[in-house]
Amino acid sequence: MSGMQIAPYQAFAREKLGFEFETIQLLVTALTHRSYVNEHKKSVSEHNERLEFLGDAVLELVVTDFLFANYTEPEGILTSWRAALVRTESISDAGNKLGYEPLLRMSKGEKGGSDRARAQILANAFEAVIGAIYLERGYDDAAEFIHKHITSKLDAILAEGSWRDPKSHLQELVQRYDNTTPQYRVLTEAGPDHDKVFTLGVFSGETKIGEGAGPSKQSAQQQAARDALATYRNR
Repeated sequence: MSGMQIAPYQAFAREKLGFEFETIQLLVTALTHRSYVNEHKKSVSEHNERLEFLGDAVLELVVTDFLFANYTEPEGILTSWRAALVRTESISDAGNKLGYEPLLRMSKGEKGGSDRARAQILANAFEAVIGAIYLERGYDDAAEFIHKHITSKLDAILAEGSWRDPKSHLQELVQRYDNTTPQYRVLTEAGPDHDKVFTLGVFSGETKIGEGAGPSKQSAQQQAARDALATYRNR
């Protein structure tokens, strides 16, 4: 890459990460999707999946260490809290707020993909950036980055109760307030078999209290339950 092409990555590192990369190619690779390599085989040979693999391990260790050092809850609860912190939605949201999407190198097809695909790419890139920071700066700086963008969300997660399984939590609330059991119904199915999107509604009696979409009925149910929980939190 030319100096002009590298400059935006250097500026991102300086302004958003707070330091200069001595090996800026690490950051470029962290923000390179496999599809881009497939389209530019003659000029690009490395994508971000190895860095993602490394970053995922660092992320889990840092979050686990943080929870173990600061909380005395049983293992099962800490595991649920960790899962809430590192799930795709949480990580992709952190990536979105960092604003690196314009720097992501991916194919034209991926750029026009679904919101779900975009969220997954953002999350994978976030983990790859962690891997790049770890290699460039070491564990402490990688941990500082993770605390700033991930573990700092724990208070909000606990306040919302979003660490709990949303379907089980919603069932408890609907039974308590409405004396019934929530029912999930398919509203629409769209897309080809390999990329189908299900939209489901969750109902208390005949009243729709939430709606969600996902690549499977189960994931759509989870999203619908999360949507419905907001109604009951305000009671």
